Amino acid sequence: MKNARLYFYIAFSFLVIVTSCGVKDKEVVKVSADTPFYSYSVKTVDGIEKSLSEFKGNVLVIVNTASKCGYTPQYEELQTLYETYNKDGLEVLAFPSNDYGAQEPGTNAEIKEFCQVNYGVTFPIFEKIYTRGDSIHPLYAWLTKNAEPKGEISWNFEKFVIDQNGEIVARYKSNVSPMNSELEETVKSLLNN
Repeated sequence: MKNARLYFYIAFSFLVIVTSCGVKDKEVVKVSADTPFYSYSVKTVDGIEKSLSEFKGNVLVIVNTASKCGYTPQYEELQTLYETYNKDGLEVLAFPSNDYGAQEPGTNAEIKEFCQVNYGVTFPIFEKIYTRGDSIHPLYAWLTKNAEPKGEISWNFEKFVIDQNGEIVARYKSNVSPMNSELEETVKSLLNN
């Protein structure tokens, strides 16, 4: 009986040690609603650190994307929106995420190639990030805390429109296409200010 108990404790201790190796505590992101939009930095799909202050003075459409989603064809309309209004000061910023149905399983390099080959994407694509949960990227924590309606993103291809001063002007659900008349009118009116 003593031997059985000893073996149990040894096995249990071994199991605890093995399962805890390499496990990190999740870092909970805390973001203040007062933090200016332009104070955030993001990494491009190529791993280059970029301050959002580089986009100051531009109208932005920020969108969480995925390559294997029913909304993936929106890349084409995002590219059209970008080509139509980039010369006037619009930037489209795409943030791939695997948070919704595991529909973005690719590496950053695979995502970049997919977007360029299949949709001719020339607007900035950033590294794959978390857009919800405890590991949410600080930018997305700020967006979901400050946009109306507030709250987590529900699916891929949700869009945020940011004005030239870094203020959120509008939030559009996934089913609103990038060339939707309301979204496009919002962009046009900001560009004409």
